[in-house]
Amino acid sequence: MTLSLVVLALIVGVSLWLVLSPLGRGAPDDPDAPERERLRQELDRLYGELAALTDERRRPDLERRAALTLRALDALPPAPPPASRAGATRRLALLGVGVAALVTAAGAVTFIPRWQLAALTPREAGAVQQALALPELRRRAEASRSVADALAWGRAAFDAGRYDEAASAYAAALRLDPRQPEALRRLGILLLTRPAQNGQPLGEQEAGQAFLLVRTAAQLAPDDAESQLFLGFALARFGQDEAALTALERYRTLNPAGRDADETITAIRARQNESNPGLRVYAASCASCHGASGGGGALGPNLRVSRLSRDALRQVIVQGRGAMPAYPDLKPNELTALLDVLERWQKGGS
Repeated sequence: MTLSLVVLALIVGVSLWLVLSPLGRGAPDDPDAPERERLRQELDRLYGELAALTDERRRPDLERRAALTLRALDALPPAPPPASRAGATRRLALLGVGVAALVTAAGAVTFIPRWQLAALTPREAGAVQQALALPELRRRAEASRSVADALAWGRAAFDAGRYDEAASAYAAALRLDPRQPEALRRLGILLLTRPAQNGQPLGEQEAGQAFLLVRTAAQLAPDDAESQLFLGFALARFGQDEAALTALERYRTLNPAGRDADETITAIRARQNESNPGLRVYAASCASCHGASGGGGALGPNLRVSRLSRDALRQVIVQGRGAMPAYPDLKPNELTALLDVLERWQKGGS
């Protein structure tokens, strides 16, 4: 045990030295670094406010500001690449860290006492325990040929980040029950995100099959929050931003405490506000009362179920009505673009 700990400490020490040594030589100047850092801090602050939000009326404004901040961050020139020597050093450092990780994983099974899991966060400790349980869960699933056992194996692999094994487990569950929603949506999202996981390209036919799995799961379990979350991710992956927003907002309704959709929603709205002047006007003037996507808010009604004609909508916007203020200063092209958005929403319904 003592020898293993000494070896582990030596490897970690060398890895840290390799990582930190390039810092002493300095890096190329980045003139945009202060602004980049300021925007990142502002984005983190806005996401923090969204995560702790108690007054839903503030959500559209916070999301609009987050979208504008994200767009400003994307508009900055890329940070200068590190020096070429630092690239080689980083590769050596990663190799050292990888060896350290292997020794650490071996130690978790052999010589690291279980009580040391208390030093990890609950999520990290859970992932370690799930990884340790995988061999037995796999053996049980393969022996019993039970859907429940295959799902338990798949969940453990998914939560531990062992995505190839999770895909095998969920594929086994679908062979036993082709209409199992959890297996359908998780296998589908794993296939869609495979290029990000291991760099393997995803063909058009494979992408279509993966999307079909996710969509089928959402049809079988429409009230499951994860079904709507994954459907929103898949729709965004194929550029169907409006439908993606609908699914992701449905996820928020089903899981009000969930924050997994925030960044995707912000990115979609940033794209929409940049490319669609009508949505830009709506986000600035209407969303705080009528909801981020026109579905109604604490003050304003649902615009998607409105039956007002285009002329009537124009009159209400320009002159106001009841508690709604007038917007007589909108430019003609802005008003036309906003009316186009409202009419499109009316045709799509709630």
